[in-house]
Amino acid sequence: MSITNEAELQGMQAASNAVAQTLKAMKDYAKVGMSTKELDDFGGKMLEDFGAKSAPFLTYNFPGYTCISVDNEFCHGIPSAQRILKEGDLINIDVSAELNGFWSDNGCSFILGEDIHQHQKLVDASKEILQKAIANIKGGVRISDIGHLIETEAKKRGYKVIKNLTGHGVGRSLHEEPHEVACYKDRFNLTRFKKNSVVAVETFIATQSTIAETLADGWTMVGNRGGYMAQHEHTIVVTDGKPIILTEANEIWD
Repeated sequence: MSITNEAELQGMQAASNAVAQTLKAMKDYAKVGMSTKELDDFGGKMLEDFGAKSAPFLTYNFPGYTCISVDNEFCHGIPSAQRILKEGDLINIDVSAELNGFWSDNGCSFILGEDIHQHQKLVDASKEILQKAIANIKGGVRISDIGHLIETEAKKRGYKVIKNLTGHGVGRSLHEEPHEVACYKDRFNLTRFKKNSVVAVETFIATQSTIAETLADGWTMVGNRGGYMAQHEHTIVVTDGKPIILTEANEIWD
């Protein structure tokens, strides 16, 4: 969507605050020995307290309130009573929701407890690259140039990017134009970021794979060559200068 008045900005701020606060609280709530369903139920209750509804459930009838992916699961992991969190797990939580007709999206990867499997470097790369990418977004910038920046920064650190997972426009529904804010230089994408548009910008930084494939459950995605992936995501408003980060309350950069 494009922000055209103060009421729309306030609507997006409220929806974004709901998903951001929920993401932060879920990250803090996650504990060794807890099931991903228990963590998801906690997030679902929090969204409900905000008056918000789960976007993946509303849009796709996803079997959970949030997507929780663990270890070699890249994204869209289904919360399960059987999936028990362990020390050192690489966890990704993606929280998106609708509130009063406005939709917002955010996500982060983190290590549970002690980093016994040495995933922190990957997590930090995803986080830092998102920060750099967003700092370079303003009206008129080519979307493919931001993709080029993301991939270049990933390669510098010895990582790859996932090419079939992208950021996207958001606001009046979960996925809007621009439909693909890729993590690589897509030379066929000639579109530019538009001032006042609302975009969910995501990094998908991986150790070995470049494509995410869907498992037999129809949702969970893993890498075509295995390995691990870290993702971070903010919903922003594009301006002439520094973007407005609507989901900053998630504190994923702190």
